Amino acid sequence: QGHLVESGGGTVQPGESLRLSCTASGSTLDYYAIGWFRQAPGKDREGVSCINMLDGSTYYADSVKGRFTISRDNAKKMVYMEMNSLKPEDTAVYYCVTRVGSPFCSEPDRWGQGTQVTVSA
Repeated sequence: QGHLVESGGGTVQPGESLRLSCTASGSTLDYYAIGWFRQAPGKDREGVSCINMLDGSTYYADSVKGRFTISRDNAKKMVYMEMNSLKPEDTAVYYCVTRVGSPFCSEPDRWGQGTQVTVSA
């Protein structure tokens, strides 16, 4: 069974940027779409972005539109999320996710271990 591994989290000040990376292992047939969820303390998990690995179509939550950009490198089986103009409310654990065999990221059934993003002055 394949795995998803995130990297790139950290602590930044409001207005700064971070780039998260997700490396997918295993069969490429498992990964029609890969995306990002996040969970802030005391809040439910929230879908942030998603990219279709075949056609490159993307989805963004309203809260990050215009600030976050998701991209892919199929040859490397990697997905990236560039996060600009970060706000304190973006503070959360960010998870790379997929739903095996699905072209969408909703109701993911495979999760990475998570990476912490903290935005604080």
